[in-house]
Amino acid sequence: MDMRAKKQRLVLVGNGMAGIRTLEELLKIDADLYDITVFGAEPHPNYNRIMLSPVLAGEQTLDEIVLNPWSWYDRHGITVHAGREVTEIDRARRVVRADDGTEAPYDRLLLCTGSTPFMLPVPGKDLDGVIAYRDIADTQAMIETARTHRHAVVIGGGLLGLEAANGLMLRGMSVTVVHVNAWLMDRQLDEAAAGLLRQSLEARGLGFRLGAHTQALVGDAAGRVRAIRFQDGTEEPADLVVMAVGIRPRTALAEKARLHCHRGIVVNDTLQTVTDARIYAVGECAAHRGIAYGLVAPLFEQANVAANHLARVGIGRYLGSQVSTKLKVTGIDLFSAGDFMGGADTEEIVLTDPRSGVYKKLVLRDDKLVGACLYGDTADGPWYFRLLREGGSVAGIRDRLMFGEPMPEDDVPMQALAA
Repeated sequence: MDMRAKKQRLVLVGNGMAGIRTLEELLKIDADLYDITVFGAEPHPNYNRIMLSPVLAGEQTLDEIVLNPWSWYDRHGITVHAGREVTEIDRARRVVRADDGTEAPYDRLLLCTGSTPFMLPVPGKDLDGVIAYRDIADTQAMIETARTHRHAVVIGGGLLGLEAANGLMLRGMSVTVVHVNAWLMDRQLDEAAAGLLRQSLEARGLGFRLGAHTQALVGDAAGRVRAIRFQDGTEEPADLVVMAVGIRPRTALAEKARLHCHRGIVVNDTLQTVTDARIYAVGECAAHRGIAYGLVAPLFEQANVAANHLARVGIGRYLGSQVSTKLKVTGIDLFSAGDFMGGADTEEIVLTDPRSGVYKKLVLRDDKLVGACLYGDTADGPWYFRLLREGGSVAGIRDRLMFGEPMPEDDVPMQALAA
């Protein structure tokens, strides 16, 4: 009997960017290999989660950020169960089961369950008006609240927190950003760049409480948040509190199925779970060599490798990703990569021009570029990232490194120019 007559069954749990990207790559290689079923906890088709910030800011609509409309699933013969969360994987029978009882058998299973926002375990975290910033529902709740309420507090001074704060401010709210550390975006910026960022955001109307520890969220008689209280006893009014303090890989389903999890669902270099070779994991839920990535570039690199193996091409290894952060926080350009904080065994080349709002720091170790942090002028970010990834000596261009990628004519000797 022709094995192709009876297609293998592939089930994807998680209708987000990582999972659907894996399917897109698989369909390019072999569109007829599998009968595909997709489960998504949200009642939406696959959308660009990165673009929720422009939606909050009123620059885009929800329709505009859909990546794969329902017609795409139909065109590829994919069965979709949207708004249904998978609650059980029966590995012995090779069946998944959703919260409404829907079952789907699989020969290969792809887990792309993403991550959950971390909610600070403080009193009052369950009050009305306390939300995370993770999905379309959160974004809609913020847009609705901004119509009727005045004071917003965003807990978390990272990228997501600043984007939430900016969007709420553009919708007319008075916004304070509360951050436990000494400077904003401390995982992507050093203190000098973060100081410039803070000045720029304050000039636009955002307020900041840095080094502030949240003690409790205070509610009114109706059970809605009305203030945030800090450990020093001071309070800040808050009709809306957005927690943007980090994410955790969503592993409960995998753990229940007794798949090995540690900082995520543990996968090998072919993105197969180390426990069960029929089950793959890609994206924020996956832990590869101890790292769970929360950025889109590594997720797409993982998707390519997983698709190759699902298509039985059997080539490709995922060896981890070098990541850079290129951000446009509220129209301000930032770029960082590698070991941008430096240390005892490193040298730093720094250019700072506070008046024009430009700051650049390059970190060298043994004549190699190991880190970069750019604020205000990020045009050379991709070139620095390439040098960083390639790991070659920059001794020969050290004196010009700060001025960006040399043009061919830059190599002409000065005497020749004078002639």
